[in-house]
Amino acid sequence: MKAMILAAGRGERMRPLTDATPKPLLQAGGKPLIVWHIERLARAGFTELVINHAHLGAQIEAALGDGGCFGASIRYSAEAEALETAGGIANALPLLGPEPFLVVNGDIFCDYDFASLPRELGALSAWLVLVDNPVHHPGGDFGLKEGKVLDQGECKLTFSGIGLYRPEVFASVARGSKAKLAPLLRERMAMGQVGGEHFRGLWMDIGTPGRLSELDKLLHEGTLGGPPHSEMHNHD
Repeated sequence: MKAMILAAGRGERMRPLTDATPKPLLQAGGKPLIVWHIERLARAGFTELVINHAHLGAQIEAALGDGGCFGASIRYSAEAEALETAGGIANALPLLGPEPFLVVNGDIFCDYDFASLPRELGALSAWLVLVDNPVHHPGGDFGLKEGKVLDQGECKLTFSGIGLYRPEVFASVARGSKAKLAPLLRERMAMGQVGGEHFRGLWMDIGTPGRLSELDKLLHEGTLGGPPHSEMHNHD
């Protein structure tokens, strides 16, 4: 199964750090954020990677190369301007192929075990990893009941930015156009085609300089949490 890392965001909330450095190359624990993903994916057997980029994208290609030094093969999907999540995925479909693929947001940090993801989606169109709501997003995104992700529920969880998708989820998005992911997912949820899990391990949205500093401190101190685990959990 191929995997895509989303790395095209401008990182406005990270300015001035992202004025001269693309957000995925910002460092925590002595290593670029995107490298943590690449190494974890490669260890889990995801060695065919696609990375999209826009802002300062040449720096990303120069830093990561063909991925050989990470035990992976990296291909790039360049965007003249960031196409948002669904737009970026749709633009990269020729590189991702006809089978289901994994997508990971480049601006998160987690100890999720990618090897635990289902390798077959069956009748599902997508599989999402949900997490507890962080302080900066208390309302959550989606509900989870009996292994199905729902656009409803009293107790919602936050979408982690980790998901498996069939290519047809993005069939309505013209290549090169901007499109958001959530509306496409809600269409599939309404048809009962989105499954998911509740991951209770370490997960951080590295969206601000303060959170990047916090992560850097935790990594250098070696104080990050215990073993991760996921479960099918009812939140409705």
